[in-house]
This record gives sequence, C-alpha cells and structure tokens, in this order.
Amino acid sequence: MKNIKISAVSYTNTKPFLYGIQNTGINNKIDLSLDMPSDCAQKLIDDKVDIGLIPVAATLNMPYWEIVSDYCIGAIGAVNSVFIFSNCDIKDINTIQLDPESRSSNNLARVLLKNYWKITPEQVINAIDYSVSQDSQTAFVQIGDRTFGKKEQFKYVYDLAEEWQKFTGLPFVFAAWIANKPIPADFIAEFNQSLMYGLDHRAELIKTLPSRPDFDLEDYLMHKLDFTLTEDKRKALYLFLDYIKTL
Repeated sequence: MKNIKISAVSYTNTKPFLYGIQNTGINNKIDLSLDMPSDCAQKLIDDKVDIGLIPVAATLNMPYWEIVSDYCIGAIGAVNSVFIFSNCDIKDINTIQLDPESRSSNNLARVLLKNYWKITPEQVINAIDYSVSQDSQTAFVQIGDRTFGKKEQFKYVYDLAEEWQKFTGLPFVFAAWIANKPIPADFIAEFNQSLMYGLDHRAELIKTLPSRPDFDLEDYLMHKLDFTLTEDKRKALYLFLDYIKTL
C-alpha cells in the first residue's frame, strides 16, 4: 500500500500528535506535511492529501468527509489560544478583523457575534495588518501561538472556546482528523495508537520545548487543550456546523 498523505497544522497544540507520529511506526507509512490551518484544509479539499487535521468548518466545502480518529484539537471551557482581542467591550465594537490563518475560529467568532452577543459589526477579511486595532472600536480574531502572552496587552479579551461553552453548555472542537475518502480500518487503528502515544508522553515532549516567561506551556498542553473526541464534542461539532449554515 502506498503511503497515506497527511497534512497537520504546525502550531504548538498539534505537537503531542506529531510526537506520537514521529516516534511510532506509523511515520513510515505516511507522507506528512505541516501547514497553516487554512492551507491544511485546502489540501484536503483539493485532494492533495488523504487525511488532514483541519478546522471543522472546512468540512462544509467537502462533498465527502469522515472523521478518522478518536482525537481532536478541542477544549472544555477556556483554551487560551483562540481569542477576540479588543480595546472596548464586545457590545461596543463596530469592526472585527478576522484571522487570515483561520476558518473555524473566524466562523466561531461570527456565530457568537450573531447568536450570543447579538451584534453585527463590520467584518474585515483581509485587513493589511489584521492584528492591529485601527481605532478603539475595532477588535480582531487571532489564534494559535501568535496569541501566547498577548492577553495582558488588551483591556478586553474573549476566549472563544469559553464563550462557546457559556452559549451552548458544550465543549468545542477546533480541528479534527478528517479524511476525504475511505481509509483502511487497520491504518486508522494504528494511527489512533500513534496519536495516543503522543498524548501519553506529553510530559516528555514539554521538556523539549523552549520555555516562555509569558505563557504556561505545560498548563496549555496538559489542561487547557482537551484532545479526546467525546460524544459531547461530536455533538458540539455538528451544532457548530449547523450554526455556520445560518450565517
């Protein structure tokens, strides 16, 4: 059998999975590429890879997709790496600048703005510098490692996983392992074992990461992120997709 082509995001939140892949036999059966979330999704949509750890919103652009792992990038409450940063209360913003590297998080912001906060600010997709607020009533979405240590820089900070839980009572799934075609069951079983190996060895992984004085990587990887794709997370995933369809 030829190697399975896999694309995964390159953020810190994926490192436990990558550790498992790189330290188990599955590494010899795959061709792995590391990409931004939006590029990861596009590769799967364009059939350049067979499996992707993709933002769940991207599945709406796929004629066929299936979840092929028991694991995901998720959170129960605050995740501490997906935010709206603002200089004013969320109810007072006039403009929101979206993150060019994200699909799911931009859509999560849009879902919460419409259905939870019930406001309709102007949405800017391609701001020249999206992470700079042009005025006191402009906010922006930002995800991933670029948010580390940034909470103290803004008066108003909204953790989108936490706000989703307040809104729905459910956890959130940012990205899941999605295939665009049927994948052999024996490969899926071995792949799951590799991912679990990485999660079981997070303590060893954390020792290899550069320490940051402004961000607690251990708390992030051991507690803030929740990697098991539970039934509640599956329920949340499909609920989120339903909300996106109404935007």
